[in-house]
Amino acid sequence: MTRTVPGLLPPRRRRARAGLSLGVAALLAGATVTRAEAPSPTPTPAPAPAEQALPHGSATAIVVTAPRMDIPLQENPAATTVIEGEALATLPRTIGADEALRLVPGVKVDNQADEERVHLSIRGQGILTERGIRGIKVVLDGLPLNDPTGFAPDLFDVDWATVRRIEVFRGPASALFGGGASGGILNIETRDGGPDPVEGRVSASAGSHGFWKTLAEAGGTDGAMNYRVSASRMTEDGCRVHTAARATNLYGKFNFDLGPGNRLTAIVAGTDFFNQNAEGLNLEQVRQDPRQANPDALTYDEFQRTRRATVGVTGTLALTARSELAFAAYSRFTRWTESVPSSVDHRDYQSPGGFLQYRTRTPIGPAANDLTIGADLDGQRFGEIQRPNLGDAREGTTVLTDQVVHQRGVGVYLLDRLELSRAWSVMAGVRHDSISNTLADNLATPELDLSGRKSFAKTTGRIGVAWNPTPAFGAYISWAQGFLPPATEELANNPDRFGGFNEHLVPATSHGEEVGARGSLAGQLTYDVAVFRLLTANDFGRYRVESRPLETFYDNAGSSRRYGVETAIGFFPSPRLSMELAYTYSRFRYEQVRFDDDAYFDTWLPNSPRHQAALDAEYRVTPELMIGIGADLQSRAYIDPTNTTWIGGYTLVSARVSYRTRLAGTAAEFLLSGRNLGGKRYIAFTEPDADGNSYQPGPGREAYGSVRLHF
Repeated sequence: MTRTVPGLLPPRRRRARAGLSLGVAALLAGATVTRAEAPSPTPTPAPAPAEQALPHGSATAIVVTAPRMDIPLQENPAATTVIEGEALATLPRTIGADEALRLVPGVKVDNQADEERVHLSIRGQGILTERGIRGIKVVLDGLPLNDPTGFAPDLFDVDWATVRRIEVFRGPASALFGGGASGGILNIETRDGGPDPVEGRVSASAGSHGFWKTLAEAGGTDGAMNYRVSASRMTEDGCRVHTAARATNLYGKFNFDLGPGNRLTAIVAGTDFFNQNAEGLNLEQVRQDPRQANPDALTYDEFQRTRRATVGVTGTLALTARSELAFAAYSRFTRWTESVPSSVDHRDYQSPGGFLQYRTRTPIGPAANDLTIGADLDGQRFGEIQRPNLGDAREGTTVLTDQVVHQRGVGVYLLDRLELSRAWSVMAGVRHDSISNTLADNLATPELDLSGRKSFAKTTGRIGVAWNPTPAFGAYISWAQGFLPPATEELANNPDRFGGFNEHLVPATSHGEEVGARGSLAGQLTYDVAVFRLLTANDFGRYRVESRPLETFYDNAGSSRRYGVETAIGFFPSPRLSMELAYTYSRFRYEQVRFDDDAYFDTWLPNSPRHQAALDAEYRVTPELMIGIGADLQSRAYIDPTNTTWIGGYTLVSARVSYRTRLAGTAAEFLLSGRNLGGKRYIAFTEPDADGNSYQPGPGREAYGSVRLHF
């Protein structure tokens, strides 16, 4: 049910969609497309056939497709950025979201250890999470990575070297995906196989800090089935002492074309990720040696290990010429271990889920109406055992915690989009979510039983109007609500005792407006500007307690007013040259907040720089040779709500060179890249910790090289 309409971007910036996205995804459109151009026609290696660029002069528009509603790029009243093409093909290491999302305004990615363990926030939502991702719905090939509480523990399932497209929806989206989407949506699609029966890719990358990554892929088309399987291995010593990491990823995607409008995709995946945790430093330790680990991290051998297997299926069935049924079902199995100074924590997760939705399109005279009705059902069960850490991750015999947690999330939603005319459209949605968490304490005694139940429910909505008077200009206005229930990690960290739920937490809520405009000028300049206001209540904060000084706990710290401007500009004066800028202005201030048993008023949110920018320029010297340069800028940010200490701003400069050729009939590409070429000393991530161990130093000058073969 995808339509093609005139688009906003110069034809050379477009990419063909390989087909309808079949999994869970947002209502995504109104986007800037980041470096989506293909290489100039040359005898050098071309992209896989499923990713071939549209020819110059094509009138086919970019359509952001998703099963909840498919909307032409310029007609959706929401701020969204699409990343594909060269922006993903030239990632230096392909291991972190910070590489892929650097040119997306409104998004902040903190890579605290220079590897895959990142913190991701949109418009400040989830910015104080210690690990994992909060308030952002993450979808990989149609399958959500969030648990029923909206918490995505990591992005280890994503091998960024295999990603072909990313859609980033910015702003409250709880009416679309419930409690996991109060800040936005990250929709990730990996490559399909090519049209031939068998084709393959291999790559190898190496660089600073003992980094090494290898990847092998095979895919193709056999009758009605298109498939791609991949395997990768990464190891590195880390930019600081005690930050070594290793990762293994296996992924298989099998698409079945069952006739007009009928499609099925099966996914099988596995990941094994291990990382040492150096912890933060205090200021004196940073001055002495920013590469050192916190002494506690060495004494207790702090680390995390995640082993996970996923199986799932997504599909679309055509019921009539104007209606369809979309569905998904999955199950995820995770074994997680963490060593911290107080304990060694073991958890085994079983996480089933899925969705079912009905969609119909109805002409109403000169207008048309798209209606979507659906339901999401997600569950999770995990058992947790904690024992004392005696040092070097050696476990004592005492059992601190032995409990089983059952979680369930149910969401029902209705989305409606009315096309009033070629220029005007209205979109609205409403959703109700119910989330339950039940804990059984296996150590319960008549004197102390930590068993309990925490349930949360909320109805949220959104409405927006889009105006597109010409193919080269569009504007929109929208209002939306956000719902952020306490997540698994926030509930599981009980400040009162080991085990049990944190009983003090209630959901955070938000609502706000945004106004945006996007378009193109003279076929050479693109722009996307969004201005927003976001009001929050019961924002989550982090704190520590004197009796357990090395653990992190959460409370409802206060309320905030957030204003911002998100701007993305692209300039393409010739097919060989592209220049892009992403700039974000953020005015995120607490109205009132509690911290260290004191109340503060009108202070800045921690870890929220007022100015953030990324610049990138790329020039294709010859059809085979490309050079690029980039810069990432961030102004100073405060450490905690008292606003008495802060980290300074910084600018990091990067560069890359790519050369494409053929070796013995095989398409080859060589890529050299450098990051932080000026050797800037900076803090990559801060934590509002009362003991002063707040600072995670970033890496210095880095260099990486890779070779990629496509046959």
